Amino acid sequence: MQDHTEQLDKTFAALADPTRRDMVARLAASDASVSELAEPYDMSLQAVSKHVKVLEEAGLVTRSKDAQRRPVHLDAEVFGLVAKWIERYRQEAEQRYRRLDALLDSMDIEDNQTKTPHTKEAS
Repeated sequence: MQDHTEQLDKTFAALADPTRRDMVARLAASDASVSELAEPYDMSLQAVSKHVKVLEEAGLVTRSKDAQRRPVHLDAEVFGLVAKWIERYRQEAEQRYRRLDALLDSMDIEDNQTKTPHTKEAS
């Protein structure tokens, strides 16, 4: 469990930055070099490399050698861990909402049963 906690911490910290989230989205479409990742941003290659390093340390991306090119690959395995974590709490929240709905329904039924209809007296 501790390993998962540390992995989740690193993953969420890495994804807290909008530039890194954008890089992940772009890498979901295809692998890219650091230079290709840098194209839409107004920042140095060194800054982009630092972002990639954070993603790499979080286990979100890997790099490989392809001749002179070092493409960055998205590693989807970590997303499975994040999805399981999110799903666990989504299910718990859903159960709470169902219990609340059931309680509100029972209160509504009780309220309707205790009300007596008003009848108009003939004048």
